[in-house]
Order: sequence, then C-alpha cells, then structure tokens
Amino acid sequence: MLAATTIIPYPSWLNPADNTWQLISATLVGLMSLPGLAVLYGGLVRKKWIVNTMLMVFTGFSITLVVWMLWGYNMAFGQLSHFGPTGSFWSGFVGHFTPLSTSGAEQGQAVSGANTLIPFHFPTATLAYFQFVFAAITPLLFLGGLVGRLKFKAWLLIVPLWITMVYCINAALMWGGGFFAQKGAVDFAGGYIIHLSAGIAAFVGAAIVGPRRWQDRENAFPSNLMMVAVGAGFLWLGWNGFNGGATFYAGADAASAVLNTNVATAVGVLTWLLMDMFFSRQKKPTFLGVINGMLCGLVAITPSAGFVNGTGAMVVGLVSSSVVWVSWNYLSRIRPFSKVDDAMGVIYTHGIAGLIGGLMIGVVADPSMSVYGVSGSNFKAPGGFSVGGWFYTHSFHQLWEQFLAALWVIGYTAVGTAVIFYLVKFLVGGLRESDETLAIGDLAIHDEEAFPDPTFGEPVLTPSHTHSDNK
Repeated sequence: MLAATTIIPYPSWLNPADNTWQLISATLVGLMSLPGLAVLYGGLVRKKWIVNTMLMVFTGFSITLVVWMLWGYNMAFGQLSHFGPTGSFWSGFVGHFTPLSTSGAEQGQAVSGANTLIPFHFPTATLAYFQFVFAAITPLLFLGGLVGRLKFKAWLLIVPLWITMVYCINAALMWGGGFFAQKGAVDFAGGYIIHLSAGIAAFVGAAIVGPRRWQDRENAFPSNLMMVAVGAGFLWLGWNGFNGGATFYAGADAASAVLNTNVATAVGVLTWLLMDMFFSRQKKPTFLGVINGMLCGLVAITPSAGFVNGTGAMVVGLVSSSVVWVSWNYLSRIRPFSKVDDAMGVIYTHGIAGLIGGLMIGVVADPSMSVYGVSGSNFKAPGGFSVGGWFYTHSFHQLWEQFLAALWVIGYTAVGTAVIFYLVKFLVGGLRESDETLAIGDLAIHDEEAFPDPTFGEPVLTPSHTHSDNK
C-alpha cells in the first residue's frame, strides 16, 4: 500500500492572509494610477491635451516597473551599501545597483534593509510589486504640475532618471533602514517619500520648463468633470490599499489605517467645502474644491495612518485642509509661487499637505496605537512598535526627527530634480514642445485625439471630413 503524500502549497514562512492582503493592497494602489490618475488628469486638462496626459501616465507607470526590476528595488530596499562608518549618513544612504531577476530572488521570503520587528510572511515578489506601485505613482503625481507643455521625449528620460537618482535614495533613507530610519524618523505610507517629494519635483520642474501658453492658462477649464469624479473615486478608495497595506501584515493596525484614512479624508472634504462657502470670494461650494479637500486629507494622513487614533486622524484632516486652502488662495499670490505655473497645484495638495502630515506625527501620534501588536490580553506578540507624539509624550523628540527628515527630502529632491531636468533639456534639445505644437496639442504630437469629430484618428480638414458621406 502506497503511503499517502501531502503536498504543501506554500512554504512554512508564508502567511496566506498577509500575502493576499499585500497583493490586493498593491492592486488597489496600482488602480490609483491606472486608470485613476489617467482619467483624473484627463478630465482636468483641456480637451486638446487628454491623450498626451493619459499617455504620459501609462508610459511613466511602465518605465518605472522596468527600472524597478533592473535596479530600483534593490537600491531602495535591498541590503545597504555602507559607503561610510556604521551609523553615519553614508552607511545608510542607498542599497545595491543589482537586478531582481532570479527565481530565488522572487520566490524567497521577503527581507529588507529595514529590520522589522517580525519577519515578512510573503515572498519578495509581493513586496517588490507593492513597493513598485508606490514608486510608480510618484512621478505621475508630479506630472500634474507639468502638463500642457512638457516634451514627450523628455518625459521618457525624466522618469527613469528621477526614480533612480531621487526616489530610490529617499526610500532607502526612510524605508530601507537608512540613516533617517535609524534616527527614528517615520513615514507610514509615503507622506514624505511620495507626496512631499512629488510636490517639490512638480514645483521645481514647472519652474524650469516654464509656463503653459497664456491662452491655455487663461482658458484652463476641465474637459470632463465626470471623469474627474471617476478618477477621484479611484484615488479615495484605492488609498485603502495605499495606507492599509503599509503595515505589511493583515492585522489590527491595517484596519485602523484604513479607517483613519477615510475619516481624515471626509474631514478634509468638509473643511474645504465650508471654507469655500464662507471664506472664498464667490462663497459657493465647488466640486473641484471638494477634490482638493479630499486630496489634502488623503495625503496628510498617509504618513501617520497607523500611528494616530481616530481623533488624531480628524485633527490631521482638519489642519491639513485648512492650511492648504489658505496656501492655495493666498500663498499662490506671493513669489515664488505666483511665478511658477504648477498646472494642478501639486505643490499645495501634495507637497504642503504631505509636509503637514509628516510633522503632525510628532504632535498627535498615539503610542497606544500598536503597529505590530503588544503582549497582553489582546495580542500574543512578545513586543510592539508604536510612535508617540508631543500630545501624549510631552516630548518634541519625534517632531524634531520628522522635521530633519523633511528638510532632507525637500532639499535633496529640489536639487536632484533640477539636475535631472537640465540634463534632459541638454539631451533632447529643450523640455518644451514648440509653440506651433502647443497650439494644436494631441493631434500634433500623437496624431490622436480623445473626442475625434467626425471619425476616429483623422486630423481635421482632411478630405474625408468634407466628403458627402459625412454630411
């Protein structure tokens, strides 16, 4: 009689719930880019720039994945290179410039330069994909400041250079166990690494590329508010994976992060709405204002979603939306903000909101909010990890560490972005499309248009348009 054989479908270290949640979270974040940002941006730009904008989103997403597999992932999350003495800045600066290319590299247990309290319970492929969608959305966010004039060829070079030289460095320093992580600075899901850096890159890039044509600025009406609503919906609900997956475990703090994300966003929406109604010149509620409030809440809660309680989340939504509303309406009139054509206000809704959210960790983070669990009647883990802000600890230490990390992200991202843009400007002979091309838009660049009339894909004034069959 043959002995029964039991085949175990996965290794002992793999937890199916953790792995499933991580992959679902990664997919939700991916949907924020495709189609989320594609249709959000497509609805916000003028009709003649819809195709160009959507194509930049799709190509930016694709380029980032290739870079991530070839060297980006290990630069950001692999073992640190240790260019200097242990504990120094250069010892925790960046990982190794190596690909993620073997079966063992993909299917082995995930590890990271960051020493988590407990090991990851999923393979490296899961962690790599989850971190990829975070990396991919960052250049797509700062694209919002550049639409309507950036040369398409320039975009194809800016993305891989920026991911390599800026994003991977910042990620290694904060998330990969690098210098700022060792000092105690935290960023739960990317308020600094993604949103603050995207806001700075959009502002610096827009200053270098120059403004849109004055006709486009004066007539910058959204092409389709319904598409804006669809894209905004993908962002809001996709953010459940953005922040909920940042715990890396399907545990209690993942649920808290999702709930806190939504309540902060709801408060952000209502705050902007009420400020529009009572303090704006028009004193009217606006849909685009609500979208800005939504973004403020989502972005500001991102660095602290698993570190604050529900009350803290509401405070984050209230403060961020209020401060950004004032910045949007008044700071924008002051130099240098008044001189830079940040087409979608990325410096405000992502840069300033991300900065506020990161700093507020040092104020309202609740040390009783355990990310990984603590010993006691509710958790059986041997220890826990949490973050304490001034309100609970009466210490400014965490706020100071958050401030130093923010200074680095702002300064390094600004300098790195400027270097990349000037380098690409030299390589492709300018960052802007020609004035003739800018006047036409999609048809001149791609020979396509979002709403062709009367037949798809044909430029206007061709013989087919005047044929009797089309009358």
